[in-house]
Amino acid sequence: MPETIPVFDGHNDTLTKIRHGGPDAQRSFLERSELGHLDLPRAREGGLAGGFFAIFTSSPDHQRVIGPLLGPDGEVVPGGRSIQLPPPLDRDIATAWTLSVMSDAFRLEAESEGEIEVVRTVADLRRCIDEGTFAIILHIEGAESIDENLETLDVFYEAGLRSLGPVWSRPTIFGHGVPFDFPRSPDTGPGLTPAGHRLVERCNELGVLIDLSHLNEKGFWDVSRLSNAPLVATHSAAWELSHTPRNLTDEQIDTVGKSGGVVGINHAAAFLRADGNGSGEVATPLTEIVRHARYVADRIGVDHVALGSDYDGARIPSDMGDVTGLPRLIEAFRDAGFDEKEIEQVAYRNWLRVLGETWRD
Repeated sequence: MPETIPVFDGHNDTLTKIRHGGPDAQRSFLERSELGHLDLPRAREGGLAGGFFAIFTSSPDHQRVIGPLLGPDGEVVPGGRSIQLPPPLDRDIATAWTLSVMSDAFRLEAESEGEIEVVRTVADLRRCIDEGTFAIILHIEGAESIDENLETLDVFYEAGLRSLGPVWSRPTIFGHGVPFDFPRSPDTGPGLTPAGHRLVERCNELGVLIDLSHLNEKGFWDVSRLSNAPLVATHSAAWELSHTPRNLTDEQIDTVGKSGGVVGINHAAAFLRADGNGSGEVATPLTEIVRHARYVADRIGVDHVALGSDYDGARIPSDMGDVTGLPRLIEAFRDAGFDEKEIEQVAYRNWLRVLGETWRD
């Protein structure tokens, strides 16, 4: 039997979902649960060594409304859909929420008695993977909690923040995100604002990874011109295989490769399937994840492919189930012709390399 390969993951919404409450209020990350996709016991079973833990602030009272997708002349696009996005978020709400979820991570670290560590350096991340300590990278998804003068960014960095996305899918003072329409191009609006330019420059100075996954295409090109770090989409896939604006076009994928960056392949069924159907009404096999990984690897090389599951934030392939399905995913990579060295790269080594070229300590 091949040796177990640890996996480091580019994105999950687990701490955010637990903090939100509802049925998930019954969950503790330290205890096994049948709710959601991820907790520490299931991570151990699946071989997950850690990941980027997203802090996402939802819009108060926002109702998810799905309607038909309209074309340029107002005609209904057959098979299309449009999801109404919420308006910009109040910064005070986002800041309070960000602090609360960061606090949850630090309390988990303390309560785990050495089983969990919030990592701030690549050396610490390597040590955690080698020793079996579960590693958490703090990531802000949508920078609404950061002020225009970037003062809160400095504070969050000192607390442990090492990754952020300038936007989720609603606009911020820094830029514009893509909608969840299908089918649609990621070219959906203007690029970064002047504050967005300053955010990229300050992230480079601090060594904070800039996540491009929700940013629209013009914003992507602005970051590619401004940033001196590898370009990273922590949880996206290939637009040519699934025409959602959350995925990257071939030109964007090529640019990520030229920068030395990575694409963390999203596990969301809606971003994997050619028909964009993520409703769960039809089964989506985990081989769809491998299909997108192979597409990106064939285009720009396996050095630029990683995993970005979107656990607890999306409907994932039914035969994966939750994080305990990771060994089945690794086996699907073998079946698709990836050798052991390549699988190690996709599973965790490419993340280590990119973070080593991005973080400053």
